Amino acid sequence: MTVRPSAGTERVALYAGSFDPVTHGHEDLIQRTFAFADRLVVAVATNVSKQPLFTVEERISFIRQVTGDDARVEVRAFSGLLVDLAREVGARVNVRGLRAVSDFEYEFQMALMNRHLHPSFETVFMAPSLDTTYISSSLVREVARFGGDVSQLVHPVVANALLERFAR
Repeated sequence: MTVRPSAGTERVALYAGSFDPVTHGHEDLIQRTFAFADRLVVAVATNVSKQPLFTVEERISFIRQVTGDDARVEVRAFSGLLVDLAREVGARVNVRGLRAVSDFEYEFQMALMNRHLHPSFETVFMAPSLDTTYISSSLVREVARFGGDVSQLVHPVVANALLERFAR
């Protein structure tokens, strides 16, 4: 039996990204976040400077299907400042995955800015599991675009959506 914390003591984490598409690497971080959080808000970013392959609604749907009926996971769209969303949902932790040293400089800069804007909002950097280290959404899209097999990189729902999208 899982004991839920009382109101006001729930540990809420925020995991934001484009998730275009959600990969097994994202799934791994989502599940591992529950080692230190009671609830996770997965925030699908709308970035007007990017041309995503999937709509925000499609990406939200994929994440919901990947996470199943886990009541600890809330999936929503967001735009604007992450710290504003953190305040809205009561998140005290920002989850970020670091696949390589090259990810660190940008992520560190963002963590410092978020701390400046919201001093009690901490960033937790998580290393991926060994079997997901090389997976990125952009690589998955590229492999799928040229007809490669992505079935070991993403949930079957996502793999099928990629096949359909690139069959057009």
